[in-house]
Amino acid sequence: MPDSQIKFLVVDDIRENMVALEALLRRDGLQIDFAGSAAEALELMLVNDYSLAFLDVQMPETDGYELAELMRGAERTRNIPIIFVTAADRDERRHFRGYEAGAVDYIFKPLDPVVLRSKAAVFFRIGQQARELERQRDEMRVLAHHRDVAISRLKAHADNSPLALIECDRNLTLRSWSKGAERMFGRSAEVMLGQGIEQSGWLDVEAAGILQAWVDGGSSASRHSAQIDARRADGQFIPCEVFGSTLCDTDDGNLSLSLQLLDVTERRRAEEVRSLLIGELNHRIKNTLANVQAIARQTLRQADSLAGFEQGFVGRLQALARAHSILSDMTWSSASLDQLIDEQIRAGTLDAARLLRKGPTVQLAPENALRLALSLHELGTNAAKYGALSVPGGEVLLTWTCNDEMFVLRWEERGGPEVHPPARTGFGTTLIRASAGCEDDGVSVDWSGSGVIWTITLSVGVAQPNEPDQERPIEPATTQNDRPELDGSRVLVIEDEPLVALDIRHELTAAGAGKVDIARSIGQALEAIRSADIDVALLDGNLSGERVDEVAKALRGRKIPFCFVSGYGRQHLPQGFQDAPIIEKPFRADALLPVIHELIRR
Repeated sequence: MPDSQIKFLVVDDIRENMVALEALLRRDGLQIDFAGSAAEALELMLVNDYSLAFLDVQMPETDGYELAELMRGAERTRNIPIIFVTAADRDERRHFRGYEAGAVDYIFKPLDPVVLRSKAAVFFRIGQQARELERQRDEMRVLAHHRDVAISRLKAHADNSPLALIECDRNLTLRSWSKGAERMFGRSAEVMLGQGIEQSGWLDVEAAGILQAWVDGGSSASRHSAQIDARRADGQFIPCEVFGSTLCDTDDGNLSLSLQLLDVTERRRAEEVRSLLIGELNHRIKNTLANVQAIARQTLRQADSLAGFEQGFVGRLQALARAHSILSDMTWSSASLDQLIDEQIRAGTLDAARLLRKGPTVQLAPENALRLALSLHELGTNAAKYGALSVPGGEVLLTWTCNDEMFVLRWEERGGPEVHPPARTGFGTTLIRASAGCEDDGVSVDWSGSGVIWTITLSVGVAQPNEPDQERPIEPATTQNDRPELDGSRVLVIEDEPLVALDIRHELTAAGAGKVDIARSIGQALEAIRSADIDVALLDGNLSGERVDEVAKALRGRKIPFCFVSGYGRQHLPQGFQDAPIIEKPFRADALLPVIHELIRR
């Protein structure tokens, strides 16, 4: 306490009596105040806490008895012990009046020092004990306040926690049911408390048996976990992950069980979705590989030469890859027909200047998009070889209509050489006829003398969106008549796929590169950039699952020109390198080499 001294008050109208009392009472830890009248004494009592008051009986105006009565009439001074100091005879009637006024004792003049000190020491110790009790009371109040705050915080955490916090005794009778449990299971604490777990209908027999085994075989503070299904008030089962701790009461030795339950419904759904996605991804990858295998086999069977096979196979593979890129951007939900056409223009299969197209905005289902992408590639390739795009004045009219029941795409060639039906059905024609899926009459062809006309009809997998697609600028593919030579340039290929790296090295070496080094990891790439003499670099967009931002910065730091070779779009590549060209996988040599040659030339 701020003021730890014990205080006595001496009230006497004679100064010498005060000095004598002070001399006899003086001791460590004791403060003695003096008042020469009843009024002065009452004033001091209002501002100080006294453990004992010595009142002189004989005082002018207001004597000691009257002062004692005044003290008993006020709440603040009522409990101050009073010892009367008197020189009067030991009159019993006077004593009775003093005790009636609230005195605890009398001291007679002349003062006996031993008696005075002995009586004063009793009240000094009582005052010390009272101060100690006050100190302990204040400490207990502080502790109680901190306890209440801690309990309030714990209750707030428990009430707002996504966990259901539940306690039960060794017989699995519910003793605590948090707000989180009320929200999770739709059962109020008033209904659940006092019930057995199994009888409440909240858990089935098997789950209750798991909890009972924890209590029966547990010891103090042992921890457990399990997966159980709990039943809501509406009868719906919720998958939960439950964590349990057995606690032992130190007084009676009884065990109790504290439970924390987490609703894992969303986790289970996520796991199911992940499993579904993995299965779907596995299906799509294998289906795509099967398509690539079929394209390779059929192209090889009908190719006249190795160069013809490479040109046909790579072109079809590029068309398939571009359609995949469009679908990936749309999370494999659908693809716009306009985008498929634009990609054929970018690839150089179609000439935008000689293509007239007209039709509403339509979205194609993934399977239709992939088939139409291959079909547009075949139609454009055939037109460039034998049809309207093989001569300067020819053009292609591409139109389509769409309603609730039917989508009809019409490819009409004009101004080209006279065409005739082929003597045999090639793989390209087979791909075009496959555009309608399983519909045998979904594709028709008219070998008109002025130009071939293809009509593709789809009855499913086509939709018209409420809002048209945003227009994207079309960058037609540049043509390179002469194969560029790399003239002994030193090239660093940063690629983690060995077969892709080997293919790139072969193309670069065949084009005259002097030295081609391969780095398959971030560390190898950074070491090569630091130590090797490099003219140009090819950087994969991802190395074994790691981002390549650090590698791109290192190349930029050494002023080594580079391009990205990746299946990612620009948004998934390191930012801040918009000037670095992108060669999309799978790539063609005639698309790779001009980019490398231009980087070296700069």
